[in-house]
Amino acid sequence: MGTPSRRRCGPASTRRTPTTSTRQSRTGTRRVAITTAQPEQSRRRLPSGWGALRRPRAGSGDRPGWLAGVREAVDRPLTTYYLLVGSVALLLTIGLIMVLSASSVYSYQNLGDSYAVVRRQLMWVGLGLPAAWVASRVPLRLIRSLAFPGYLVSLLLLGATAMVGVEVNGNTNWLAVGPIQIQPSEIAKLSLIIWAAHIYAHKERRLDSLHHVLIPVVPGMMLATTLVVVGHDLGTALVFFAIMIGMLWVVGAPTRLFLLALLGVSTVALALAATDPERLARITNFADPFKDYAGTGWQPAHGLYAMASGGVFGEGIGHSQQKWGRLPEAHTDFIFAVLGEELGLVGTLLVLALFLTIAFAIIRVARQTTEPFVRYASFGVVIWLLGQMIINVGMVLAVLPVIGIPLPLVSYGGSSLVPTLAALGMVIGFARREPAAARALAQRRRARSAGLSARR
Repeated sequence: MGTPSRRRCGPASTRRTPTTSTRQSRTGTRRVAITTAQPEQSRRRLPSGWGALRRPRAGSGDRPGWLAGVREAVDRPLTTYYLLVGSVALLLTIGLIMVLSASSVYSYQNLGDSYAVVRRQLMWVGLGLPAAWVASRVPLRLIRSLAFPGYLVSLLLLGATAMVGVEVNGNTNWLAVGPIQIQPSEIAKLSLIIWAAHIYAHKERRLDSLHHVLIPVVPGMMLATTLVVVGHDLGTALVFFAIMIGMLWVVGAPTRLFLLALLGVSTVALALAATDPERLARITNFADPFKDYAGTGWQPAHGLYAMASGGVFGEGIGHSQQKWGRLPEAHTDFIFAVLGEELGLVGTLLVLALFLTIAFAIIRVARQTTEPFVRYASFGVVIWLLGQMIINVGMVLAVLPVIGIPLPLVSYGGSSLVPTLAALGMVIGFARREPAAARALAQRRRARSAGLSARR
């Protein structure tokens, strides 16, 4: 009597191939042939590269080809590196163009030369780019060895500024060093991030204790913030506080700590505002700058005029009306208003997109690394840049009070530009040292050397 045949339930392309499995029994080892179903399609090897992207059928739930292509491009080893370099270069170029345009009237009226300010900015760029290149090549061990000396030097500079600093627009946040003036608080931002990242990386295995999370980072940052507040620089103090809160969030501090910190900082900020009539007027009138149009509302009101007159595509580079003496600090704190007037909504969105691209790339570096110091330092830099950008744009849009914060990489000023470029150069170095990126760069150098040798 024959054995009844089994019905095949799978598709016609499915074949059953015998595989061998070994079973252990009391009598010994015996081999049993087991039939498993392996679809023929799964055994085909798909080609790699952009040509391997399959277009989904209509109505299917597969990912579209262009989206898969974008994902593949983002996942390449050098994508983060190129995103950082390209975005920083574009922002720096836009900043030079806008400094030239926004400062031309001020330079001619006060210095007798329409290009005086932009020439100074070019000098700072000439110092900042080599600093960024050096920071991208410095080994991690050397960067970490500078953590405590950099922190101590920053404290000394902040203390000297609080005692013998130069007052500008009501804030004593400048220090005269020979013929030039520097702003030590801008240098302190980078040194504080490196110092805190070094300490947290050293305590990586002990950060489940609240004591190790707080000590000595929080007292050290609060000391630096206090020295800045003594000079009445409330804007920089808020950036210091944002860096401290961001670092605590990265290392996993409890939520109640953030609530207490927010309550304490709000109390101190209100107390400082209440003791300074000018600062109190700025804070109370920022939501409606036209309430005191001829007084504290003059700068934010004309900033809004500039943004509103720009429209979608702007008036064109060099055609701003507000920079003709109506908008104070047009090339520094309110350069975003001139940018909105001359480049319109498109230009402002481009600048914001570049900042977000830098933030995205830095966060990718922090998430992909296995070095705790790299992770903490990268998060500190992105909190610094994004926080300062949000405060500056909020001032121009009259969403936040005017507290004197420059727009990173765009506003005029070497004290802000050089440390910012050094910090970004350090992060670019982190991206270059990622194992996959390092292999890709090494392979590219070998291919370039081989090409030069072949030409000879």
